[in-house]
Amino acid sequence: MNALSKFPITKKWPAQHPDRLQLYSLPTPNGVKVSIMLEECKLPYEVHRVDFGQNDQMTPEFLSLSPNNKIPAILDPHGPGGKPMGLFESGAILVYLANKTGKFLPKDEARRWETLQWLMFQMGGVGPMFGQLGFFHKFAGKDYEDKRPRDRYVAESKRLLGVLDRHLEGRAWIMGRDYTIADIATWGWVRNLNGFYGAGELVDFASFRNVNRVLEAFVARPAVQRGLNIPAAPKA
Repeated sequence: MNALSKFPITKKWPAQHPDRLQLYSLPTPNGVKVSIMLEECKLPYEVHRVDFGQNDQMTPEFLSLSPNNKIPAILDPHGPGGKPMGLFESGAILVYLANKTGKFLPKDEARRWETLQWLMFQMGGVGPMFGQLGFFHKFAGKDYEDKRPRDRYVAESKRLLGVLDRHLEGRAWIMGRDYTIADIATWGWVRNLNGFYGAGELVDFASFRNVNRVLEAFVARPAVQRGLNIPAAPKA
């Protein structure tokens, strides 16, 4: 019996490599935060696809690890004190992995708090607002005759892009020269807004020069390119 077998989620998604960190995810803006972080850190891990089409996220096994029925979630067989540990919420997972590996979160206390501040900016602003704009523009919301909800999220998304664009003036990354978990959390959402959601024209995306510059640098990173496609789509 391996250390992970006591976790109910492993009954539905058995660990083929129980000595590795287990990732339960999809390549969504929240999901790729963790796959990119794992690729950047070069941590060995095993990935499990949580199929929303099959309502995997609502199964008792998945809810036992992620009670908010959201991806991503992880099981680390080598958690604090050497004991296995499960964790959900992408921001918390990024902080955990940064602490575990000593990477992408500054050791200087002041810069550490500043990084966490920008992580919270993504968690509380960029993610929710861009996600709502995507709903009202690309998905079911596009059928609403009343465009005020969409326009509310357009305006707020433009405001957030402006905050980010001004902050990035003269900076290579959100924290300046240092690439951190604040970048890993943020840029997948920015990419999704202009790409998958197709809302670039709505928010005048091309006008945010610094945002475009840093997004291009982010997507060019090899670990990001790998992480954006994890877990891979099932073969037809």
